Amino acid sequence: MKNILHVSDPNVYARFVGARELHPLVSVIHYDEVSPFRSSLNRYGVYGLFIQKSFPRNLTYGMKMFDVVDGSILAVEPGQVGGKEDDGEDLYISGWVLLFSPELLRGTDLEDRMKEYHFFSYFSEPLKMGPSEWGRITQLLTQMRYELQENGDSLALRDVILGYIRLILEYCQRIHLRMISQEDKTSSDILKRFHNLLRQYYMDGRQMDTGVPSVRYCAGQLAYSPRYLGDVIRKSTGGTAIGYIHVFVVGQGKNLLMNGHNVNETAHLLGFEFPHHFTRLFKKVTGITPTEFLGK
Repeated sequence: MKNILHVSDPNVYARFVGARELHPLVSVIHYDEVSPFRSSLNRYGVYGLFIQKSFPRNLTYGMKMFDVVDGSILAVEPGQVGGKEDDGEDLYISGWVLLFSPELLRGTDLEDRMKEYHFFSYFSEPLKMGPSEWGRITQLLTQMRYELQENGDSLALRDVILGYIRLILEYCQRIHLRMISQEDKTSSDILKRFHNLLRQYYMDGRQMDTGVPSVRYCAGQLAYSPRYLGDVIRKSTGGTAIGYIHVFVVGQGKNLLMNGHNVNETAHLLGFEFPHHFTRLFKKVTGITPTEFLGK
């Protein structure tokens, strides 16, 4: 059984590395001040941003091991596992970590916004900072820590801290979107592979056993997360991955209808369990029913 540190609140980790406890729901740790310390494999019950000039090698993140490029941000969310088991060696790390409890976000607009920050996903790449981003983010962390050190817990303080967290997360979001934009050259290739995967799916008759293809299935076949595939399709087409699948399936349905198949036969050949599911999707995509389409 692996020895896992259960980071149920931000101060569990602060105590582990020997940092000062500043607030029950937030921890801002400057690694340069607490190094060296021992490594740990962590199960998170909090959100975390590891903003570091240097990272240990062979980190565990979810079910995989990898090395993070120095000068990056690694984001974690409640329920995730990451870090490195104690191997007996002392760690000397330069950088920061910001940990905050979901309780801090409860009832705020930021609580809803969190689901839009896809960089917290296991499948997202660490965020590679530029020199100016490192300077701005570390300045915000320095100011946030000063507020926590100089002021006792209050609603006013929590509002101030949430403001800092929002700014830092928006910087992270900008980096994340820039990284996706830099992948535009490969986005068209991913879109082609996605389209060819759908074509092959129906050529192989897989729909007869497993039904209409799902985003999760397609993402798995392309070796991406559903979130990442969705981001690429949205950037390439302006629509969603499931919307692309639906348009493709309806296009296949049109071909079948024009080649003499009735609505029930077409629905069956496309992998729908019930014909009315096909009819509903057809009308959603085209604005008319399959019967109306045949009558044109």
